[in-house]
Amino acid sequence: MWQRHFKPPSLQVGTPRAKRSRSALQNKMCGQIIPTMFVLMDFLQMAAAHCMVHPVPPRNFTLPCVLLNETFLSPFSAGSWSGLRRELGTPKTKSLMNEESFLCCLWSASNIGCSLYRASMQARKFIPSEINISAPQQIDWSWNVECRIRGKLDLLVCNLQLLKLDLRDDLKVNLLYSESELSQGAASTSSLQGTVRVARCDCREQDTCECPVASPSLNHTYLLWLEMVAGGTALGSPPMSLQPTDIVKPEAPVNLQLELAERGQVKLCWSSPVLLPFPLQHQVRISAPPGHGECQMLQVALETSVAIDSALLDSPSSVQVRSRNLRGPGFWSDWSTPYNPTLGAQVLYFPPKTLTSAGSNISFLCIYKNKSKPVEAQEVVWWLNLAEEIPASQYSLVNNRVSKVTLFNLKATKPRGSFFYNALYCCHQSRECHHRYAELYVVDMDFNISCETDGYLTKMTCRWSANPTTLLLGSLQLRYYRSQIYCSDFPSPSPNSEVKECHLQRNHSYECTFQPIFLLSGYTMWIEFEHFLGTLESSPTCVIPADVVKPLPPSNVGAELTRNVGLLNVSWTKPVFANRDLTFQIRWNAGNREGIPWQLYEVPNSTGSSAVIKVEQLCVEYVVQVRCRELDGSGFWSDWSRAAQTLVQDIRAPLNGPEFWRIISEDPARKQRNVTLVWKPLMENHSLCSVSRYIIKHQIPGNASWEEYVDHGTTWSFPWIEPTHTITILAMNSVGISAVNSNLTLSQQMSTVDAVQSLSAYLVNSTCVVVVWTLSPHIPEVTSFVIEWKNLNKEEEMKWLRVPPNLRKYFIYDHFILIEKYQFSLYPVFAGGVGKARATDQFAKGGFETGNNGSLHVVLPIVFSTSVLLLGALLVSHPSAAPMGTVPTPAFP
Repeated sequence: MWQRHFKPPSLQVGTPRAKRSRSALQNKMCGQIIPTMFVLMDFLQMAAAHCMVHPVPPRNFTLPCVLLNETFLSPFSAGSWSGLRRELGTPKTKSLMNEESFLCCLWSASNIGCSLYRASMQARKFIPSEINISAPQQIDWSWNVECRIRGKLDLLVCNLQLLKLDLRDDLKVNLLYSESELSQGAASTSSLQGTVRVARCDCREQDTCECPVASPSLNHTYLLWLEMVAGGTALGSPPMSLQPTDIVKPEAPVNLQLELAERGQVKLCWSSPVLLPFPLQHQVRISAPPGHGECQMLQVALETSVAIDSALLDSPSSVQVRSRNLRGPGFWSDWSTPYNPTLGAQVLYFPPKTLTSAGSNISFLCIYKNKSKPVEAQEVVWWLNLAEEIPASQYSLVNNRVSKVTLFNLKATKPRGSFFYNALYCCHQSRECHHRYAELYVVDMDFNISCETDGYLTKMTCRWSANPTTLLLGSLQLRYYRSQIYCSDFPSPSPNSEVKECHLQRNHSYECTFQPIFLLSGYTMWIEFEHFLGTLESSPTCVIPADVVKPLPPSNVGAELTRNVGLLNVSWTKPVFANRDLTFQIRWNAGNREGIPWQLYEVPNSTGSSAVIKVEQLCVEYVVQVRCRELDGSGFWSDWSRAAQTLVQDIRAPLNGPEFWRIISEDPARKQRNVTLVWKPLMENHSLCSVSRYIIKHQIPGNASWEEYVDHGTTWSFPWIEPTHTITILAMNSVGISAVNSNLTLSQQMSTVDAVQSLSAYLVNSTCVVVVWTLSPHIPEVTSFVIEWKNLNKEEEMKWLRVPPNLRKYFIYDHFILIEKYQFSLYPVFAGGVGKARATDQFAKGGFETGNNGSLHVVLPIVFSTSVLLLGALLVSHPSAAPMGTVPTPAFP
């Protein structure tokens, strides 16, 4: 704030020439109007051109500039004060802005210093010794001026106080100003460039005017002067310079509170409500209660805290703080609201909030008061989340008032609802706790950064995962710096590091890409965790791109199975851009079916591009893939190559032909029988490895024979008209024809031989039926039996199987529905043909004993209660079916 006296020049406006000057001034002032301010272009012509701008001095001052003519200097230099006043008031006074010479004077309480200026002269500072005139007894037209910028830095206000009050009714005042980038001492009217603005002054008060300037710039020097019209007289002040930072009055400090320092001291802390672009100095005033002495003043520089005597915690004193610019004159702010240390010191923690990483140790300090009574440190106990009392072995004493606790090997904080920290309570040993607590944030900073260089050696991708809880507490970013070559033995963070942009993936992992890269440079990187309490860093790791290459997969992979040997030959081409030796892995799958595990083979020869693997199955298709990695170093396996498949090739001719049977149907219209042959496909171990076609050989009496070929399917039909017809079915592949084949003779004579005396079928359960039979005596030698069965309630194909000739019973495994009706038939097969069949269409109910093999008894499995219940339910739903009754327990050989 500066308070100055302006004695404006007594420029009379009564003469015609003065009136013209006033009219010109008014015309210029009406050029452009904005809210509460006129913008006057080219107004600098009106200022005292070439007159040095006077910096506001730290004292009362009067600084008029008046016109001079050639005859004016003589009486003025003679020291006649009255003559000067008469000359200033005469009608002969000319307009200042139209003259080539004028006088600038600095009037003070003791003397007047004036200098003569002409247009041809350079501007210069005042030299009081040039003209010395005694001070007058009375100074008219004097003003007190006070300018200041309030703490929010949004308004510059100049307050004018008129000392002579007889002209206040019709007084009109404008504040003209312009900004300059020159320093305050170097600014002059000739340096003014650009826009001059006018701020209207509000003079509604009796003896004061207020001139506001909105949004002042603190980085510029302001050139300003006043223009006034009062009592028909136009008045003007000389130009002055003002540095805004010198007149800032900060806002009063706020948030006064007590804090505990690291070593157990008590500090008074505060904050400024507005952030200022310059440092502040502060004053602390401790006011004792009445009758306890005078105020104590403490000077504090820069810091927004000051250590105080712990005795104040028990004292009724109040504390106030004010602030001012540290590096300039400025103004002191108002005093803050009084603060009572006694009320704010129930419990104090250091630190009140802290951030640390998992696995670290940390200590807390505490001062505790129980109902305004001091508590000794040895009476303090510590609790974590009010659920876990910390052992006393972790306590220590800083002094008789300050207790200390140390927590070891901290675990990461687990969120509890909306709380993302652990609450540490300092309590009295009576387990009485204050509601205030210290907040402990523990973050897991164990990050595994893995990087891989692509097979083209053009970029390096680094990945790292983050715990979802960590992401809730703050933000993560990867920082790195690059060494010229290789990595140091002990990597550490560097102040010259950079932040690498990483993208969050769906699985809470981040991915960062370095491109381009320097293959042999060392990239030291770490994860930085940013929290409102500070920053944590993970342990740094260093990566050399050349050591973490993930090669391209091998190409041109081929696979071939060697015939008759069981060797799988695999070949490939090494990937491009691989500048180091590689090692290879092969995986293969037999049959290319899901659920079959892959077999893995390590290629022993790293320099080759082929391998031979011994396999057991020769008649399956093998799927083969190859991958590689650098032989030395910490690189990665490449992706698996494209799959290559082997072709199934026949190893040799089939071992034997298929088993087959015939189905005979009568054709009354043509009076012939039709025979349909059915056979089962050969398994791979019999066909070795495939069957391309089946050959059906026909042999009839008279040595007549012929062949038929079946390329697709397992059935063939033909008419049977001969008495005897022998059939042989052979299997054929790319190597040859089966050598061992079965024959079947169709004979009309043998079809009447009744060799089977009895046939019975016993239901064991829904998946098993036992067929038992006996033969008639004195029959030809049987070569085999064929059992047929089918469901009579459904149109299903007949099923069959061949049984060795020495058996008299056989277990048939199939899916049998208990309430359905089945037919079972047994055919004896002789060398000369097929005998007459014996059939049954119901399950036997009673037991029996064989007459040939003694008293061998076999007990059938009992159908469990669940099956009986199911059977009953099904019988109810099928009333037309015959009741099955109980299952007998037969005995058979």
